[in-house]
Amino acid sequence: MISELGTVLGVWAHPDDEAYLSGGLMALASDAGSRVVCATATRGELGTPDPDAWPPQRLAAERTIELARCLEILGVTEHHWLGYRDGECPQVDPSDAVGRLCELFEEVRPDTVLTFGPDGITGHPDHRTISAWTTKAFEHAAPPGARLLYAALSEPRMRRWRSLGESLGIYLPGYPVVTPVDRLAIDLELDAHTATRKVRALAAQTTQTAGLIATLGVARYTAWVGAESFASA
Repeated sequence: MISELGTVLGVWAHPDDEAYLSGGLMALASDAGSRVVCATATRGELGTPDPDAWPPQRLAAERTIELARCLEILGVTEHHWLGYRDGECPQVDPSDAVGRLCELFEEVRPDTVLTFGPDGITGHPDHRTISAWTTKAFEHAAPPGARLLYAALSEPRMRRWRSLGESLGIYLPGYPVVTPVDRLAIDLELDAHTATRKVRALAAQTTQTAGLIATLGVARYTAWVGAESFASA
């Protein structure tokens, strides 16, 4: 299945989106010899509960370093910043963003494109906007035969982890959207080695994950992030 993905391009909103939703898949694809490219719209400069300790410019710089470490662990050597501001993607001129993504599609020539579905997994406006941009760019510039896959949450996974997600306040009201297993194009349960590697990559994004890993413990955190699912657009 992994070898059939060909060249993979992931388009995400903030650093850590790529690792949470596709870290295992990217690592496996890279190990299989596939070209794996990641694009991130913002530097996640608002991603902190303590903006006094982490003002936007400082946090953006730190998260830039963290993402580089994360991708190195996953074996991903090609990364592109789109350069937009965290929390402001819905205000961006769509023609500008879609045009930039079309240029990236033409450069990379992906066989498989990974991104958020219209729900954005958590309902975050930046996530939903990235989905719309990437979908439009795919329609205009994807190579013949390419596949667009949306990150999805499967019913079994949500049954197992719903209470944790609610306690952490991950999802906006009305979310998440749950996808039946028979509608998934990819439903990947990571092997122990890959799951451990994914957790190492996530742990490299210390500003975002250190507290959560400490709270849950490594074993529970690893189980929580140990599956990745995608539905065909």
